[in-house]
Amino acid sequence: MPKISALIHTNNDGLRLGRSLDSLRACDEIIVIDHGSSDNTEKIAKEHGAEFKTGIAGVDKGTYAVDASNDWILCLGANESLSEGLEAALFEWKNAEHEKAVGFNVRVREENGSGWKEIGPETRLVNRKKLNWTGDLPPTTTVNDLIHGDILRFHNP
Repeated sequence: MPKISALIHTNNDGLRLGRSLDSLRACDEIIVIDHGSSDNTEKIAKEHGAEFKTGIAGVDKGTYAVDASNDWILCLGANESLSEGLEAALFEWKNAEHEKAVGFNVRVREENGSGWKEIGPETRLVNRKKLNWTGDLPPTTTVNDLIHGDILRFHNP
C-alpha cells in the first residue's frame, strides 16, 4: 500500500494553515517548509502534528521532496485544502498499486467573489523517485491520470 507525504511551503500563513492541515487525513506524513514566517505558522504546524522545517534561501521548492519519508508527494499550498471528495479518493488510491505511474493530476477550484472558478487540473501527487521539479509545483504536462475530487484554493483565511 503506497503512503503519501504532504509537502506545504509557508510564509506567514498561520491564519490559513490549519484548514489545509485539517484536510490532510489521507496523508501519512506532513512536512511544512517555512520561508521566513514571523507569525504563528510554526505553532499551528506543530499543533497539527506536522514536521516543521526552515527553508533555505535559493533552494528550489521541489528539492524538499527529499525530506519526505514516502515516495508519493502531495503538493499543497498553505491557502489550499482538499475537498471531501478528494480526501476520500486519496484513501481509495492508497488501496491500489501505482508502480508504473509518475504522478496524478487533481482539479483545482479557486474561490472568487461570487463563488468558485475551476482552474483546471494540476499535477499535485507525484512519485519523487520518478519526477524531480524545480518550481513551486511539479510540471503538469508530464501526467495525464486524474484523481477525482478537488483542491480548493482560498483567497481569505
